Amino acid sequence: MRVGLVTSRRRGSGRESLRMKVLVANLGSTSFKYRLLDMSTERQLAVGGIERIGEAESHAFVVIDGERRERSLPVPDHAVAVAECLEQLTDPDHGCLADPSEVAAIGFKAVHGGRVSGVERVDDELLSAMEEMSQVAPAHNPPYIAAMRQLHDRLPGIPLVAAFETGFHATIPERSRHYAIPHEWADQLPIRRWGFHGASHRYIATRTAELLGRDDLRIISCHLGGSSSLCAIRDGKSVGTSMGMSPQSGVPHNNRVGDMDPFNLPLIMEATGKSLDEVLDDLACRGGLLGISGVSGDLRDIQEAAAGGNSRATLALDVFTTDIRRYLGALLVELGGADVIVFTGGIGENQQTIREAVCEGLEELGVELDENANGAASGESCISSQGSRARVWVIPTNEELIVARQVCQLLEG
Repeated sequence: MRVGLVTSRRRGSGRESLRMKVLVANLGSTSFKYRLLDMSTERQLAVGGIERIGEAESHAFVVIDGERRERSLPVPDHAVAVAECLEQLTDPDHGCLADPSEVAAIGFKAVHGGRVSGVERVDDELLSAMEEMSQVAPAHNPPYIAAMRQLHDRLPGIPLVAAFETGFHATIPERSRHYAIPHEWADQLPIRRWGFHGASHRYIATRTAELLGRDDLRIISCHLGGSSSLCAIRDGKSVGTSMGMSPQSGVPHNNRVGDMDPFNLPLIMEATGKSLDEVLDDLACRGGLLGISGVSGDLRDIQEAAAGGNSRATLALDVFTTDIRRYLGALLVELGGADVIVFTGGIGENQQTIREAVCEGLEELGVELDENANGAASGESCISSQGSRARVWVIPTNEELIVARQVCQLLEG
């Protein structure tokens, strides 16, 4: 079903193309955040969200043309949240849409579909595939599944499209995707290095090529935030990444463990008396930077505590940067060197001390920061020295734009 599609000519293509307004959704168990983009110009029309869904009083906000409006109201589920969102966007005095039918589709930055990847319309088969991976992505899949099912049933006039984070990593060679497990497990189960943050790494690949005017670059994308991963990109395609089977893997995250030897599990269970499910919940919710520091999962709180002499907070920072450097080194080897290293994500874009710690002592590998440029970085900034063989950039990511583009490509196709 095509809703609110506008026919226009794609620049430079000489053929007709469908243009549309796409709502990109980012879901949590009790939250709904969104961006509305006009894909004829790729311009953001609105950003908003609703927090505390399911509580007696929820908080909704929307920003249109720089004007922020807020209100409190009961929002029992995500379907009602979307209805409230559409009401905000079509407000006769402050909205940016004349009618909800102008929304061509809702796009989701979905995390893990296992046997289903890439970009797909939401249907029963897709939801079933996501449910199969809920144990692997416990913080992400359950709220997305619940919300998608609600919206599929209650808003049938708007197509729902899932753009899976794993899709960008489908080009990683088999030698880098397989674990050293019994062969029958790999044949029968979706156990492999899937990789995540695909929308962010795809954006970095695309935007870096635009900035430098080349599409044959060797790029290492460092998405550092509440959840972090590194990705090796050659000629615009992923060829290696730090995350594996689950979003709990790779470098330490804010409250997720990162890489850990699985033979730790029976030792932990015996010592604590906890079940496997309880231990896995601890590793997924109370591990990572929070677990090491005992202070917070927020890097800013950890830095403040470290500055005050908290040794566990200092250790958390050291473990975090050491693991980033470990994967950076591995991806440099995979690519045979890098033309560009990009820092993105909330930490990558805003924490000059982390960028400095990651790049320290890498001059022999062709990586040298300009101290002044690193300290002054704002928005898209080159922060490497003139003598650095690899250029180092800070580039704010735009995952929503990537998802909206993927939604358009699916509907147009």
